[in-house]
Amino acid sequence: QVQLVESGGGLVQAGGSLRLSCAASGGTFINYAMGWFRQTPGKEREFVAAITRSGRITYYLDSVKGRFTISRDNAKNTVYLRMNSLKPEDTAVYYCAAVRTSDIPSTSSRYDYWGQGTQVTVSS
Repeated sequence: QVQLVESGGGLVQAGGSLRLSCAASGGTFINYAMGWFRQTPGKEREFVAAITRSGRITYYLDSVKGRFTISRDNAKNTVYLRMNSLKPEDTAVYYCAAVRTSDIPSTSSRYDYWGQGTQVTVSS
């Protein structure tokens, strides 16, 4: 059973930056592809970014390409989401997720483990 704990959310002005972290425990981290999703009230959870087990391949939602960067440190069992040039429409609860696969899934149903979420609020 994998446990995921996100941190790093907060309130930031438009144009600012945040770095989210997700610490994993309870499994062999390098066996898991990792993803970041976000959700706002009344909407379905939305894919943001994903990274393969090795960290060599990443995949992004079109609207965050060039602004967000997903990375992982397998020695620290942690995945990160660096968010630059934040916009008010990036406001959401951000979740990290894990799945044991060599693939790089972008749909929430593919992921088996989820963190509790961290709130990101971008003011205009």
